[in-house]
Amino acid sequence: MPLDSTGSGRPERRPEPRNVLGGTLQTCSMQPLTGFHRDGCCATSAADLGSHTVCAIVTAEFLAFSGARGNDLGTPMPAFGFPGLQPGDRWCLCAPRWQEAFLAGKAPQVVLEATEIGALEHCELDDLKRHQATGA
Repeated sequence: MPLDSTGSGRPERRPEPRNVLGGTLQTCSMQPLTGFHRDGCCATSAADLGSHTVCAIVTAEFLAFSGARGNDLGTPMPAFGFPGLQPGDRWCLCAPRWQEAFLAGKAPQVVLEATEIGALEHCELDDLKRHQATGA
């Protein structure tokens, strides 16, 4: 657990993560294990420079879009414990990448209850709602 910013040596207490709807952040995926902290949740922290806050259900179209921009999420990388994503997998996407995909008409569906409120620094809530996954 990180030390607090005062240097007291006590563990830093993080506030309970909230989702974009204002509720408690729900788990995005344990299989494959996602999240910047690899805890299944799209919670962020100061170390998460990419803002891995959008819980998305990836599609083949999105995986191709992301790969074309230099982030190949479909290829397994065993050295990093990354199985590679398949269409239908849930994954904590970087909010700026989701926004880029949205503007290009390639945005995957979103699980709002598992999308961290920090995503709203890069994405509009109405846009996320329009891409809300049904029955997720």
